[in-house]
Amino acid sequence: METKHKISSIIIAKDEENNIRRCIESQLNCIDEIILLVDNRTTDKTLEIANSYSRVKCELIKWLGYGGTKQYAVSLAKNEWIFWIDADEVITTNLSDELNDFKTISPVYPAYTVPRLAYFLGRWIKHSGWYPGRVTRLFNKNLVHFSQNNVHENLIFSGKAGNLHNDLLHYTDPSIRHYFEKFNNYTSLAADELVRKNKSFFAGDIIFRPFFIFIKMYFIKFGFLDGIQGFMLAIFSSSYVFTKYCKFWEAKKSGNNNNGKEVKK
Repeated sequence: METKHKISSIIIAKDEENNIRRCIESQLNCIDEIILLVDNRTTDKTLEIANSYSRVKCELIKWLGYGGTKQYAVSLAKNEWIFWIDADEVITTNLSDELNDFKTISPVYPAYTVPRLAYFLGRWIKHSGWYPGRVTRLFNKNLVHFSQNNVHENLIFSGKAGNLHNDLLHYTDPSIRHYFEKFNNYTSLAADELVRKNKSFFAGDIIFRPFFIFIKMYFIKFGFLDGIQGFMLAIFSSSYVFTKYCKFWEAKKSGNNNNGKEVKK
């Protein structure tokens, strides 16, 4: 069938030498232009690996925040349709075929979601509220833009999103150490975001929210079916919420925050 439009992908990366080759190679059969922005604080071989692929357009950049950096990547894309993918994610063969089929149609939505399957501590997580865990990743750059959130940035657009059907794989945490290396950074950014939005702190935030997260993930969302990893994930997620709101309390109490800057990983 005739191709009506092409797709560019955007990736941002910092110290991703263990993931970036797998991410790039998963795109070679379906993505027409691959744009990779590498944080200039990177100390490993991420840039060297990426530059070994002729299809990848690499740029070493100063960090602009999650939303800002991704929006800059979008501005470099020559195609109207963008697929946002993280360095630790992989496009499956079935999703690759679906994206190629997408190029032959006339899209009716400004953006499309994909189901995402996460690999956590050696297990594919199929419950716990994580799967299908739809994320909006394919979008028209003329109709959609990134939020400026310090963490958990999202796409902003009018109307509904359509759905793609095949999985995006997420190799999220190969080890507990890796999880907690991200943990401190993300909880600080999330707390600063609450301060920036002038949210109010309540004692119940650190008493009830973490407890509810555990109950929701492990029991209501059947996390117990994900084995020991499901139990760990529920505990870790509860701890994440607890720590985020403790840092929020501390910031409100001191009247200080990081002013939207990323803390050192």
